[in-house]
Amino acid sequence: QVQLVESGGGLVQAGGALRLSCTASGFNFRASAMGWFRQALGKEREFVAAISWNGGRTTSGDSVKGRFTISRDNAKNTVYLQMNSLKPEDTAVFYCARSKTATIPLSLDYDYWGQGTQVTVSS
Repeated sequence: QVQLVESGGGLVQAGGALRLSCTASGFNFRASAMGWFRQALGKEREFVAAISWNGGRTTSGDSVKGRFTISRDNAKNTVYLQMNSLKPEDTAVFYCARSKTATIPLSLDYDYWGQGTQVTVSS
């Protein structure tokens, strides 16, 4: 059974940093592009970043570009999100997700999601 488990969230002051991890099981992790999304209270889910199956290509949303970096370690079945220069508006539940394809899909089509980890940035 496909399972994605996020960790690393918490409370941090504005300007600080956190690294989120997502550990996958139940499928061939190396064959899938992976993504990170977030959802703040009262708002729609927002795309954050994605990475191809071998880490050769990455992309990120405009609101986090230059501050967040996605990476992966296929030997550990884990994808990471390094978040620097955090802002209060980054406060949200962060989710990792599995892509249906090995390359980053243009449609951002994902089929499995983790339960999320809370990130709270204080001012």
